[in-house]
Amino acid sequence: MKFNLEESITLLKKTPKILHAFLNDLNAEWLMNNEGPETWSPYNVVGHLIYGEKTDWLIRAKIIMGNSRDKTFEPYNRFAQQNDDPNVPIEELLSQFETLRTQNLKELVALNITEKDLNRKGVHPELGDVTLENLLSAWAVHDLGHIAQISRVMAKQYKDAVGPWTAYLGVLKLQS
Repeated sequence: MKFNLEESITLLKKTPKILHAFLNDLNAEWLMNNEGPETWSPYNVVGHLIYGEKTDWLIRAKIIMGNSRDKTFEPYNRFAQQNDDPNVPIEELLSQFETLRTQNLKELVALNITEKDLNRKGVHPELGDVTLENLLSAWAVHDLGHIAQISRVMAKQYKDAVGPWTAYLGVLKLQS
């Protein structure tokens, strides 16, 4: 499938609503359990998405679209959310994520990205040269991956309870 900016923006707009519908009003067991050591809970994932809205996707798009000769991105701390206060209610995190995402997408649209702009390059600290299209595609796929991750982590909370149905529930066999 060829990248489409408008469709990607539509997808990115949906993520906060999906997460709100999925996670709001759940108890701490659903929100805080994970798949084991060094894995993330749904709560951690929301924190990670917030941090990305503050420091990653849009900032990197602006670097690519900007006039500076230096197109190098700052390294992204994928684990920064682990330093945040774990007592913030999920409702607050979901609201913060939606606010940040809405603002970032407005700013992205305001960049008036053209088909030609999608080929403009930035420099990722680990991956090297990346295009704006690569970045924006990765943003959308990143969201989808974390939605799938949250579903998988939550499904595994009932792994023992489903008994013999485990044989038919592939999500319980997926690795973290």
